Amino acid sequence: MARRGFDSRGMFRTSNPALRGDMLRGLDGTFAAPGTTMTVEGAVNKTGALLLLLLLSAGSTWVLVDPPASFGLMLGAILVGFVIALVTIFRPQVSPWTAPLYALVEGVFLGAISEVYETRFGQPGIVLQAVGATVAVFAVMLVLYRARIIRATARFRAIVLTATIGIGVFYLVSIVLSLFGARVPFINDASPIGILLSVVICGVAALNLVLDFDFIERGAQAGAPKFMEWYGAFGLLVTLVWLYLELLRLLSKLRR
Repeated sequence: MARRGFDSRGMFRTSNPALRGDMLRGLDGTFAAPGTTMTVEGAVNKTGALLLLLLLSAGSTWVLVDPPASFGLMLGAILVGFVIALVTIFRPQVSPWTAPLYALVEGVFLGAISEVYETRFGQPGIVLQAVGATVAVFAVMLVLYRARIIRATARFRAIVLTATIGIGVFYLVSIVLSLFGARVPFINDASPIGILLSVVICGVAALNLVLDFDFIERGAQAGAPKFMEWYGAFGLLVTLVWLYLELLRLLSKLRR
């Protein structure tokens, strides 16, 4: 018997741009055959595969790339990763191919920037701390979500969405101003306000994990198509990369 379809307008509301609420609009809402629909287990397995690819790529970049080449490599990986992410967001059907590619490219970026923090900034051990902190935050948020201590209500989604958009605008303004030689305070400052800002941003990134968990769970319950396992894993990876980078920045400030 055919499983009922789902309405993405309210069910998949999330502040992660990769998991935007309307990306399923226009797809057939009825999915019947077992094994052709999204499952939580499938999304978990895909997420593990993407993380493995990311770690292999990051580790290879760390070992093979000389520090002087790190900045150029980071810039190239950012641009390529951005293009791949856009393609995946607007064409989620291709996520089984683009999500692994995105993980590999982001691994190059993370390997390069991690090496910069360790060597250029003279902060040995900071990468291991950031990885450990990312894993810990992920585990805590997953437990809180599974125990329903934190619920992805409509109000919760709206608050996290607003905060995430605000952070995005703040970073965009800072990038534009930096092109004209202006410096936005607090972003990289180790002052109390700069540290507090990083803590807040890390908190918002962590809360986005709850929305990502909710997206995957509701997609499985509603009978989303099988490729959405890759798409959900891709969105979760986007949040984890953001969380790692913010934790890396926070730890760097605390070490100064």
